[in-house]
Amino acid sequence: MKDKTIKVDVNGELYEREVAARRLLVHFIRDDLDLTGTHVGCDTGNCGACTVLYNGDAIKSCMMLAIQADGASIETVEGLARDGELHPLQEAFSESHALQCGYCTPGMLMSAKYLLDSNPSPSEHEIRKAIQGNICRCTGYVNIVEAIEKAAGND
Repeated sequence: MKDKTIKVDVNGELYEREVAARRLLVHFIRDDLDLTGTHVGCDTGNCGACTVLYNGDAIKSCMMLAIQADGASIETVEGLARDGELHPLQEAFSESHALQCGYCTPGMLMSAKYLLDSNPSPSEHEIRKAIQGNICRCTGYVNIVEAIEKAAGND
């Protein structure tokens, strides 16, 4: 495959870049666009640190080539805050102490946003199911679930 010029909307801003055919979306986001909130964890799709919203769906950006995103709308963790105001999920994570090292947090936030976009009032079971693809080795998930419940208004 050859290099290709792609156009993507990331967090409401249109980017046009030439990318190598084998470049992963996560590396395009981090290295080409300098949006380093999306983390590289396992490179196998297991940890969820690289979760972004792709045309409204939560995906693991280490599992997609950048050229596959041509024409797509992508939202990263940098797109959550608006006009200097934290997103309700970010506020709830802070208030609930839902992070320790913070490495999983961007992916957790994006998975939680996807959940709340499609189900504004999820049960605890639905929250746990929604974040099951995101590994956190520090918190034990209790405060993360509490934060998502708080952001949903279910606390």
